Amino acid sequence: MSQLLTPAPTILDGISAFENLPPEVLAWLLETGEVRQYAAGEIIVEAGAPADRMIAVVAGGMQYYVVTPTSHTPAFSVEAGRVTGVLPYSRLQTFRGQGVAVGETTIYTLLRSQFPTLEHLSPELVQRLVGIMSDRARDEVRAQERDDKLRALGKLSAGLSHELNNPAAAISRAAAALSDSLLVKPELLQHMLAACPPPEAMKALIALAVLPAEAPPTLSALQASDREEELAEWLEDQGCPDGYSLASNLLDAGLTLATLAPVAAQLPTEARIPALTWLAGHLASLRLARDIREASQRISTLVSDVKTYSHMDRAGGREKLDVTIGLDSTLNIFAHALRQKNVRLTRDYAPHLPLIMGQAGSLNQVWTNLIDNALDALPEKGGELLVRVAKQNDFLCVSIQDNGSGITPEVLAHMFEPFYTTKPAGEGSGQGLDIARRIVQEHGGRLEATSQPGRTEFTAWLPMS
Repeated sequence: MSQLLTPAPTILDGISAFENLPPEVLAWLLETGEVRQYAAGEIIVEAGAPADRMIAVVAGGMQYYVVTPTSHTPAFSVEAGRVTGVLPYSRLQTFRGQGVAVGETTIYTLLRSQFPTLEHLSPELVQRLVGIMSDRARDEVRAQERDDKLRALGKLSAGLSHELNNPAAAISRAAAALSDSLLVKPELLQHMLAACPPPEAMKALIALAVLPAEAPPTLSALQASDREEELAEWLEDQGCPDGYSLASNLLDAGLTLATLAPVAAQLPTEARIPALTWLAGHLASLRLARDIREASQRISTLVSDVKTYSHMDRAGGREKLDVTIGLDSTLNIFAHALRQKNVRLTRDYAPHLPLIMGQAGSLNQVWTNLIDNALDALPEKGGELLVRVAKQNDFLCVSIQDNGSGITPEVLAHMFEPFYTTKPAGEGSGQGLDIARRIVQEHGGRLEATSQPGRTEFTAWLPMS
């Protein structure tokens, strides 16, 4: 347990913020505050406790940890002579992490309730402390921006891995099946040509060896089964040992008994089995090649989406931007999360939208924060997400709307305040919306929110000129 000490008159001399203060100010600090000694590993500040005091490390040190239900992560350390905790004019309401003594540590604390008196007694010290707070806030915001980007990437990485794994697996399966199909074609061609089919028959056969430009009409399960059975029986009547396997490939290409029978009638009997088997295998190979092309295009699209989202293929300055491109790349990155919650996504983009001057990476961070918050608010079933872009006067309005439970007026009033969060300790920093608002303001716009049960909307107003 910590021990309350009776401090020596010079105990605050090592605190850099207190240097060269008048003796009466130092005497007041000692009389009003308190000095405690902590053993190594003892908790000085508890996560979630009210932020009610300024802390100065007289001797030893304090390690600050970010605490979550599953982790205890070091964040920063405070060395002897440094000031931390709540400082004058700070809006911090609760300590977001845990402070632990590093070795035997002596701590000076001054309650927040004494700040008004301190301001009258020593404006100089208050000015110093405000400067420390400003430096700390600036460093923390920069670190938070980096952490937010990493956190967003971490949230999206699982979904991206899943999105990339599907087409990659499809390419692998299709390539293996295509290889097996190609291996048997030389032998089939040899058997077919050995029967010396007439040129007219070969021409008719080859005319069927092309996939249709459009998919064949969709049939009911019963109709498809009847057609497959009819074609399989006919193929087996021609001598094919496994008519059902051939029938499936031929029907998938839109060929039917009415199409195949006239062509088969032109072929010599001994050429029909290898010819029909070759045709089915050729059509299957074409479909496999198409599947490989579509899967590889899907991978290319995902890579392009990631590049657009991260802005990593362009310079970091302002440029003319199509806002919908950044929105689409962000939504595509969230595709897995949207599917997981069965979200119905609607994109409502007005026609002929103008370009704006902006920084793509920063704006994509805004869309990420807003969409991520909307996803958290959506119900497990029946979730709806509306992304709308429209022109209003001299502004481009980007709205993210969800049908979640809504935000209470009390919470909405503080929504954009830094460090304000309704999430449990360790799960939210309370800076995501503050950073989003600041990015929009840096673009000359504003970020607003309205909410009622079943409809919450965040709108970013970005100037078009």
